[in-house]
Amino acid sequence: METYGTGDEWAVLGDRTRRSIVECLAERPLAVGELAEQLPVSRPAVSQHLKVLKEAGLVTEEASGTRRIYRLDPVAVSALRDQLDTFWRRALSGYQQSVTPSEEKP
Repeated sequence: METYGTGDEWAVLGDRTRRSIVECLAERPLAVGELAEQLPVSRPAVSQHLKVLKEAGLVTEEASGTRRIYRLDPVAVSALRDQLDTFWRRALSGYQQSVTPSEEKP
């Protein structure tokens, strides 16, 4: 599995399995076994993907007895959303400028 550093959140989400894990965790916090039951990959594979998501700051974990419960980090998800909003505003602005006729000045 590739190594990702801070700031690679979008690259981390380029993997389909990691996106599926994020979708599951968006519903509710889950343990590795619960995630593995919902995905077509092994429990060790889920653990490896969670490690990558955790290193990227997208997922946090907490101990609950002998289990580790994983959840999305709301601050990190909010930061990604802010980036998407910025991209979207720029795209709309660019589109608006390209379709709005410019006024000719004398």
